[in-house]
Amino acid sequence: MPADLASSELLRAIVQRPADAQRTARLAENVRDWDSLLHLAREHRVSPMLFSRLVDMGPVVPPAVQDQLRAEYHRNVFHNLANAKELIGLLHVLDREGIPAMPFKGVVLGASIYGDLTTRPAGDVDLLIHYRHLLRATAVLLEMGCELTTPVRANGEPADPHLYEYHFERPADGMVIELRWRFELTYSRFRRDLGMDWVWPRRRIAILAGAEVPNIDPEITLLMLCMHGAKHAWSRLIWICDVAQLLTTFPDLDWKEVIREAKRSGLWRTLAVGVLLAQRMAGVEVPQAVLGPFEWDATASSLARHIQATLFDAPGSTPADRRPYYLQLLGFRDRIRLLLSLDFFRPNDRDRAAIHLPPSLHFLYYLIRPVRMLCDRSARP
Repeated sequence: MPADLASSELLRAIVQRPADAQRTARLAENVRDWDSLLHLAREHRVSPMLFSRLVDMGPVVPPAVQDQLRAEYHRNVFHNLANAKELIGLLHVLDREGIPAMPFKGVVLGASIYGDLTTRPAGDVDLLIHYRHLLRATAVLLEMGCELTTPVRANGEPADPHLYEYHFERPADGMVIELRWRFELTYSRFRRDLGMDWVWPRRRIAILAGAEVPNIDPEITLLMLCMHGAKHAWSRLIWICDVAQLLTTFPDLDWKEVIREAKRSGLWRTLAVGVLLAQRMAGVEVPQAVLGPFEWDATASSLARHIQATLFDAPGSTPADRRPYYLQLLGFRDRIRLLLSLDFFRPNDRDRAAIHLPPSLHFLYYLIRPVRMLCDRSARP
């Protein structure tokens, strides 16, 4: 269903850098379906930001809407503070056990780029560790009352060799913690292992609820945010807002290092799309020497235009193209490496779901998979 125009225009306005209070107020006056606005803000994870922009606008916003936004804002504050407390305690325990851990996304992202851990919604507590520490870290979480919901082998290793994350839930309070030992956010995984060795040597310190915690440096954080947004075809406004906020908070970003690392990691076009979206939708300033090559790349520019045009009406959709979305994100050399990799031809559940064959004919999935992959227009393989 197409999004309400007044609602989508208002949400576009609240992510602008710098904020324009007068324009926001004018657009708020045009809103007639406040339920539609609230629903859209929740879907795009920008309800706290919407509250902070509208809280002082008086009669423009109906009292019942103000109350609802305020209640949602306070629930988010409580949830984020609980996540921060859990993260600080968990990092302390892991450090005591000699297990380095890097938090990413969530409350640390809010604290480091927004300057307020309560501003941005946070879901789970996400930690990156070395794979060699996985079993010990799992034991720590089990001792803390968490339950591992990810299937594992008898020796405690992942049942699925292509899975790079353990999901834990604590029944006592509903806390969700995820341990990851590798970023599996784009197809660069066929060439490179982006994990702790990528982020730990360049780590910085962030202040979270008064405590010092390790934090990914802004150059790698930018790439990580673009990887995450690309994985989900930029289907939520908050992910574009994150990139815009990072570029605003770090105006002296080392772009030479960002570009060098993006090319080395196979993330140049992924970065290009993220930066173009932040510049076009949030108005952030990007040096022309950086922006120019992104704009000149026809594929990156086309992807950004499509996402910008369909963000509220068809979030997560990808443009019609003879190449699947995930291949469009890769440069020529990475596409060749992917097509030559064994993983490209190994059948998975999506291939088996596309066509049901009896066990005696399962070998045909090796022929079906390349055809399905080349015809698939979704963001996932």
